[in-house]
Amino acid sequence: MLKLHNVSKSYNWKPALKQVDLCLSPGEIVGLFGENGAGKTTLLKCILGYLPFDGEITLDGHPITRANIARVSFATCEHSFFPNLTAAAHREFYELHFPAFRSKRFHGLMDFFELPANKALRHFSTGQKNQFEVILALSQGADYILMDEPFAGNDVFNREDFYKVLLGILEPSETVFLSTHLLAEVENFISRAVLIHRGRIVGDMTTQELEDSGRTLMGYVKETYQYKSDRVSKALSDLTGERQEEL
Repeated sequence: MLKLHNVSKSYNWKPALKQVDLCLSPGEIVGLFGENGAGKTTLLKCILGYLPFDGEITLDGHPITRANIARVSFATCEHSFFPNLTAAAHREFYELHFPAFRSKRFHGLMDFFELPANKALRHFSTGQKNQFEVILALSQGADYILMDEPFAGNDVFNREDFYKVLLGILEPSETVFLSTHLLAEVENFISRAVLIHRGRIVGDMTTQELEDSGRTLMGYVKETYQYKSDRVSKALSDLTGERQEEL
């Protein structure tokens, strides 16, 4: 189990995370949702140890250190690979450093995305780079796979097909923690929705609980964030009113 207890993080005294408590169990596919600046990326980077934080993050009761960090992988649209190496060279590097590396999965996903094995990553398109990030994260052999907007720059058909493939290849012990704004696309893919707002966890429900309560994921998010349905019409009224006054 990946457990966060009372995790807080500030940038120049400005809070980014506020006393976050969260548990991720084996076999879950968890969506992390929130507006821009809510703390999603900061939360993921704290789990990985990329950022210092207050509080406690443990993996099966132990702090995440060099001894167990291989059990956690990360796919980010910021890109964390070596741009001058080929995909094949990355595979060799990962096989050398991660004993649980899944070579068969790597080759299968490379074929699925139709990515060239002997081309330097710097020559990949943005979409291809993001696809390759996901391939590395899924092939590392990690138990907890963190993804931060992994499909930026990919078309809707690639994303939809990938979700189906992912559901088919994940082992019962693998957990996916996915930060994304694409609620409609992942609603039938995730098993649980975690909502973060201004650094605090403000919602946490399984999709089964949502279904039992007769709510959609989008409805749950709008309800939790107290979305004002008249926001657009009010803004248009104000803007058109200003334009008429100028005339």
